Amino acid sequence: MKKSIAILMAAAMSMSLLSGCVTVENQETAQAQTSAQETETKTPDETGGSSQEDKNAGAESGMDREAKTSSAPENAEGSYTIGIGQFAEHGSLDNCREGFLAGLAEEGIQEGKNLTVLFENAQADGGTASQIATSFAAKNVDLICGIATPMAQSAYSVAMKSDIPVIFTAVTDPVAAQLANPDGSAIGEITGTSDKLPVEKQLEMIRAILPEAKTVGILYTTSEVNSESAIAEYKAAAPDYGFTIVESGISASADIPLAADSLLEKVDCITNLTDNTVVASLPVILDKAAKKNIPVFGSEIEQVRIGCLAAMGLDYVDLGRQTGRMAAKILKGEAKASEMNFEVIEEAAFYGNSKAAETLGLSFPEELTASAKEMFTK
Repeated sequence: MKKSIAILMAAAMSMSLLSGCVTVENQETAQAQTSAQETETKTPDETGGSSQEDKNAGAESGMDREAKTSSAPENAEGSYTIGIGQFAEHGSLDNCREGFLAGLAEEGIQEGKNLTVLFENAQADGGTASQIATSFAAKNVDLICGIATPMAQSAYSVAMKSDIPVIFTAVTDPVAAQLANPDGSAIGEITGTSDKLPVEKQLEMIRAILPEAKTVGILYTTSEVNSESAIAEYKAAAPDYGFTIVESGISASADIPLAADSLLEKVDCITNLTDNTVVASLPVILDKAAKKNIPVFGSEIEQVRIGCLAAMGLDYVDLGRQTGRMAAKILKGEAKASEMNFEVIEEAAFYGNSKAAETLGLSFPEELTASAKEMFTK
């Protein structure tokens, strides 16, 4: 009897263990099914493993696309890619760029047809100008155009290490800027046009409009060699017209308000150079001068257009157009930049602002208005 009871108890224990094993196995199967379902519904990022490889591959593909879009397009035969770097944003330099493209178009090289233009503006920052030039060189453009002295210097500093030619415009003194030899010949694969000011004609004009004036003020940027060159020329010529030049140097546009206030206390009028930093802040100078009823003379058409009294100055569209025609010769292989002397625009014309004259209580001599290239009434 005892033996039968023992046998029955052993059988029951075996059935219990077997049932437990079945339960565990069922739980494991259910967990595996749930895990599979969750894996199917997870995003690639959540699954890890091979999906991360797919993600990396996608990133590499994106980098390839970026590299392709950032490089200069491959030119078809008879087409060109050029980089235009402009040092600052103001009317005269904008006009240079407009004229430059027009000059190229006159020679059959036209944007949208056989010309791709990469354009960047340094916003009057020397470091940015250098970065722009480096970027153009990396894209292996056919030519770099540097608008204004600091941009031209940056472009040549980079391009001289390659075979990319450089053409400049709106550079007052290419020799002082070390962009040309004293005889006007090229120092390398670089040439262009100078916006050298007609200083004596400007002083003659100021004397005709202000017969009683004795002092002429000039604001300039100490880091711009073109401005220092122009200052020296003004100082040399001023005594012949009965003037004394009073200059005030600044290092950044933030210095202009205080420098203008100080200068306006010492002078009978102000005349502007083609100094990029100063011209970019011309509205500030005009506002301060107007409050003291002191005339401000410009150096080119755009400065007169926005409120300067007058200028015996340049038309920067014409200057740019002249530069564009020179660039076309280089691109077409008709001449190397190193074979071309830089050019100076010869024509200087009178521009007057009648509204500014009226506000100042002045009038223009008839000999000036009769020969004016353009008069502004706003």
